[in-house]
Amino acid sequence: MTSLTAADAATRLREQFAVEPVVDGAQVAITVTPAQWQAAARFAHESLGCRYFSFLTAVDWKEQGMEILCRVENLDAHVAVVLRTRLAPGADRCPTLTGLWRGADWMERECWDMFGVRFEGHPDHRRILLGEDWEGHPLRKDYAVDTPHAPYR
Repeated sequence: MTSLTAADAATRLREQFAVEPVVDGAQVAITVTPAQWQAAARFAHESLGCRYFSFLTAVDWKEQGMEILCRVENLDAHVAVVLRTRLAPGADRCPTLTGLWRGADWMERECWDMFGVRFEGHPDHRRILLGEDWEGHPLRKDYAVDTPHAPYR
């Protein structure tokens, strides 16, 4: 599948998910609903050949909800796909991508640890950076930064 281009990937994503991709060089970005999250990821993996899982993170947009995004790549074709989804305000659940990419495991755990996003279906949902007794999620906008914490060990 080395003949794949970003324009080809955008066309296929548009047809499959009825979204308008944004192409920037060799990168294609799409925004899907949380219900489409796994299907879009599976399409990128299986149909677009995006076998390399680059990263997954979240952005807390406060009243607008939490945005989850990940970047996956087809290294042979030099095409990257950025998948985005927006959780409703107050929602904290998103389907896991660990069934498609093993690399999603630790990044989803980090996203849980820092932002409080629980990935449904994740095989080992526990904190990865902070202790299990840590209260809250430090990268959320509503996190009280002045809360006293025990020193790191």
